[in-house]
Parts: sequence; C-alpha cells; structure tokens
Amino acid sequence: MGNVEGHNPDRSTTSTRSGRPDTAVAAYRTDLQPGEDALNLDTWAGGLSNTRALAPRVRLGRGTWFNLLWLLPLGFIVLLVAVAVAKGLYDNASVQAFMTRHPGTHVPPESAADPGIPAWVGVLHFFNLFMMMFIIRSGLQILVDHPRLYWTRGSTPGREWFRVQKPVPDDPLWTAKDDSVGLPAQVGLPGVRHTIGLARWWHLGVDVLWLVNGLVFYVLLFTTGQWRHLVPTSWEVFPNAVTVTIEYLSLNWPDTNGWVAYNSLQLLTYFLTVFVAAPLAVLSGLCMSPALSTRFTRISNVVNIQVARSVHFLVLVWFLLFITIHVTFVVTTGVLRNLNHMFGARDDDSWVGFGVFSVALVIVLLGWVAATPVTLRHPRIVQRVGYALIGPAQRLFEHADARPGALTEQDISPYLWHNGTYPDSAEYRHLYDTDFADYRLRIHGLVDHPVELSLADLRALPYHEQITQHFCIQGWSGVAKWGGVSMQTILDLVTPLPEARWVVFYSLAEGANGGTYYDAHAIDQMSHHLTMLAYNMNDAPLTYGHGAPLRLRNEVQHGFKHVKWIRGIEFVTRFSDVGGGHGGYNEDHEYYGYRQSL
Repeated sequence: MGNVEGHNPDRSTTSTRSGRPDTAVAAYRTDLQPGEDALNLDTWAGGLSNTRALAPRVRLGRGTWFNLLWLLPLGFIVLLVAVAVAKGLYDNASVQAFMTRHPGTHVPPESAADPGIPAWVGVLHFFNLFMMMFIIRSGLQILVDHPRLYWTRGSTPGREWFRVQKPVPDDPLWTAKDDSVGLPAQVGLPGVRHTIGLARWWHLGVDVLWLVNGLVFYVLLFTTGQWRHLVPTSWEVFPNAVTVTIEYLSLNWPDTNGWVAYNSLQLLTYFLTVFVAAPLAVLSGLCMSPALSTRFTRISNVVNIQVARSVHFLVLVWFLLFITIHVTFVVTTGVLRNLNHMFGARDDDSWVGFGVFSVALVIVLLGWVAATPVTLRHPRIVQRVGYALIGPAQRLFEHADARPGALTEQDISPYLWHNGTYPDSAEYRHLYDTDFADYRLRIHGLVDHPVELSLADLRALPYHEQITQHFCIQGWSGVAKWGGVSMQTILDLVTPLPEARWVVFYSLAEGANGGTYYDAHAIDQMSHHLTMLAYNMNDAPLTYGHGAPLRLRNEVQHGFKHVKWIRGIEFVTRFSDVGGGHGGYNEDHEYYGYRQSL
C-alpha cells in the first residue's frame, strides 16, 4: 500500500536543506522494524494470547448482568406459550371474524395485473447474500476488539450496557488492547484476536460493493414497479399483519403467493430491512467516523460515536434475526416454489431454483471457508484491495477540517482508556525520573530551520488548548482537554520545504513487535485547527500512560495515529522508504491504513 506514494524516494528526505546528513533522523530510521507479509500467529500483536469472547451479557439496572444465552430456553418457553395462546385465539369466533375482514394479504391491482419476480432480483439477492456474509463476520471481529457497548460519549468502564468480556480489572495501566477478545476462526474474520486492521479492510471494502449493489437494486426497484413487492400501499397492512401473526403462531400458516404479493407480515419485515435497517447501518457507520464527527458537530452531538456504535450493533442483531427467520420460512413453506421465485424467476414447483440456489450456496460456503486462511496468508493483498475500495472515500473525508469549540468542560470524560506499548527503555526511564529536564524534540527533514526543542522551549511557544473527542480504531472514545502547541506554530517555526508532503512522528516507545513506533501524516492536515502537540491533559501534565511528555493530536484520524511519547519529527516527500513503507508502525505490522478517517 505504501508503494502508491511513488518510486524509490530521493535520499534528500533524510537531509536538511543544506544537504548535511541528519544523523538524528538517520538514527530514528535504523530503530524501525519492517513488518511481515504474512500473519504469524505465534508473534502476532506481540504474542497476544487468544483470549476468547464470553457469552454476550446485557446490563439490567446498575450492576446486574443478564447472560443472553438464557434467551434460548426462555425464548422456547415464550414460543410455546405464544403458540398455545394463538391456537386459542384462532378458534375464537370474534377472531375468525376479524381475520375474515383482514385476510392477511393486500394485493395491489398493479401487482395482480403484472405478477412475477424478475431475474435481476435473484442476481442482486445473491450478491447481497455473498457480501453480507463477509460484512457480518468482519463486523463481529471489529466488535470484539473493544467488546463493550455504551450509550454515553465516553467509554467509562462499568457504564457499558453490553459486553462479551469480563469487567475491567483494577489495573491503572490496563489497555484497550489488553481488553480485546477473539472469536473462532470461522466466526470472526479473520478470527484472530486484535486483527481489527484486517477486519476493517474486509468490512469497509465489502461495504462499498454492498452499497453499489444496493443502489442498483433501489434504481431497478423503482423503475420497474417492483417496489410494490416491498412497500406497503395501504394501512390495511397492519391489521393484516395481525392476522398473519396469529396464523403463523397457531401453526395454520397462511396460504399466500409471493409471486403476486407477500403477506402483510412479510411485507412489513422486508420494508423495514430494505428501507430502514440497511440505510441505518450506513448512517450509523458514518457517524463513527472521526473526520465526519468532528466536522459535523450538530449531528455528532446527538448521535455520538457510542450511540452510533450501539445502533450499528442493534442493526446487526436485526439482520441476524431476519436471516434466521427468513431462511426458516423459505424452507418450511414450500421450499421449491420459494427458491424458484428468488433464484429461478418462475412460479412452479420444479427443481430449477433449487439447482441455482445450490450453486450459489456452494459459492458462499467456499467464500466463507477461504476468507480466513487467505487473509492470514496474504494480509498485504487484503490491505491493498481494501484500500483500493474504500481509499477514495477516506481521502475525501479526511480533507474535512475539524471545527473547534464543539465540546465544553462538561463533556470531559471521567475515564480515557490507555493504549499502546508503554516505553520502558533506559533512555525513557532517565527522562521520566528527571522530569524530562533533558528531553529534546528534534524536528528535521525537509525544513528550512531544523530545531531541537526542550520541554521548556515548547512551553514558551504560543499556548494552544482544545477540548476534543478521541476516536480509537478499536471503537472506544473519550473527551479530554488538551494543552500544548498548535502544529501550525511548529510549521511557522521550521518552514517546511515545498517538496515536503508528509510528516513522520517518531516515538520513544516501541511497538508490540519491537522497533520504534512511528506514524506518517499528510502535511496539509498539520495546519488544521485541531492538530497539535499536547503536553497537558485536563489542565495537568501528560501522564506516563497518556504519552508524557508529548503526544500528537490530529482529530480527523483515529487514535493509533496520535503518536505518544514523541521523540522526533521528520518532514519527508514520501514515506515509502520509512520503516516498512506503509505509513506507520500499525500499518507495517498490523495492516492498518495510513488514511483512516472513517
């Protein structure tokens, strides 16, 4: 992916304007460690153990957690009671009279005159099925990388409403990466703990294809008149749906013909899925974007990332329930005729639709089985293809300049998660023990005025302060007040050369697999209102866990790009010769993208 930045870079990217070699930057680069082009399960993410997710739990009240697996026996009992009640109602004379007035299906005259389901519906239905398989699996993988859901903007432990992990331990340096859990290989995609980078490429990349498929479906739906199959045209749909519900539960299933018109319960379900749930999945996904949330604050103040994440999850639950019930009824209410409607574009009981469906099912199963091993063996291909699909949108949205002043001190979160690999070198321990008296920030590369700044020098520069929300790629968020130096002030101080296009930030900490942590940012984002070097957090000096003495804030990007414990900054033309050439440590080692504005 980093190779898209161009051919082998000019070595001037490691020199000052005078041409003298920049020994400090050269030393930074020798400490970098390129990643691998295949996923090694033994060393993945620093040897992270494959802790598995727990059974899902929902909070009831303040401290009581309900294991959702209990819904299986409870649901079975409720279903038995519902069947018994429905059978009693079905034999009631008044209910029979109601069902006679509302027979369960409303057939528009246009549908009666021109029945049928065209072949394009079946083709698009198959593509939807195929892509939803990847979207759901990768979505589950993303969920368990921060296995908690909240309704509050901050992700404070103990305030989540849903979790598939134990309570957060009483450890002040417990990280969000520690808190992640894994899924079996054939459930999640790719099914290895903390593979969120690869899961996001699958999820966002296939989302693009799914959206294209959906747009084609919408266009054909409303230009061919097929919308009548999915859109209620009479208020009778509601009492008719009651009739159908009684018929299903009483096991006297309705005698309807989907070739002409679906019964009212089907109609409402399909309408909600196609015209409510699907758009809601897209909109809630966009509301989790750091670039869009910090730009369109009127929306994000109402639908913040955690609300959006919870809604996104509930839409997933709807899709899973819909698929389960939909497939059950297809099989139990005349499987050959139903499959002919959807996969054969015909209304009979032949085996044509079943044959086409069988081929489609084999393709889906092959995709399901192959996705994980292909991802583990060829993660760079997944990274590149994913970026090719979602990259244009990433580039488009990251140009949004975040607006200041959207949040106040009342919005500051009581808790902000720690993350990353903590620095433990002798150099850092000395700096920390001496209150960073010997700390020097080296800013070099393609600049007119390379400098070395002490912490006192940084504090002497014009003070910049902002209250902003942190968006971690794992899904957690939190609001804090950051104080320090605007990156615009740094630009004015060092004067980048015209050929400088990227700014590389080097950390005093190593990454999980060894080698200096670093990340590259587009230089045009360095002049944004909310891009800064922070040395204060919530009116106090940065703590060890949050990046002391200095960290980056670039609010249109996810948190992994906000390099902590900064030791140096380099201005370059391109980053393809820095580290593994993919734009950052996580991009090199865990297959993230150097653009992650969504």
